[in-house]
Amino acid sequence: RPMVKVDPAARYKAVYDIHSGEVAAGISKGLYYARGLIEAFGKQGVKPDQLDLHLVLHGDAAMFLLVDDSWQQAVGDPFAVNLNTRIVQDLLNLGVHVEICHSVMRARGWTADDVLPGVTIVHDGYTRLIKLQNDGYAYIGGF
Repeated sequence: RPMVKVDPAARYKAVYDIHSGEVAAGISKGLYYARGLIEAFGKQGVKPDQLDLHLVLHGDAAMFLLVDDSWQQAVGDPFAVNLNTRIVQDLLNLGVHVEICHSVMRARGWTADDVLPGVTIVHDGYTRLIKLQNDGYAYIGGF
């Protein structure tokens, strides 16, 4: 039987709703699966520049976007390193829009200086998710 695949010449846009503190392979499950999506498209001939992906991190997941000093305060360990830093940079380098909810930042006392370079601050996670869905982005949740 032939396998159904995506059109390798098409463009695709999706938004990930990443809100849980769950981890996979030591990093945010949502970031991990978003990276996997890019690889899955790649195996079907779709290049990263054909993808328009937004990752909206809010709730407990927002802490995955903190610089090490702020991460250490958040986890209560002065020697901890945010293992998500590298995948966030990889995703940004691939053209992915990584976004953090300002409402969570405000609630936790974080400022723009606490957030990894290249991450976009959005007013709040829910209105951002709704706006992107209204703009035709496929919704991927559960993270």
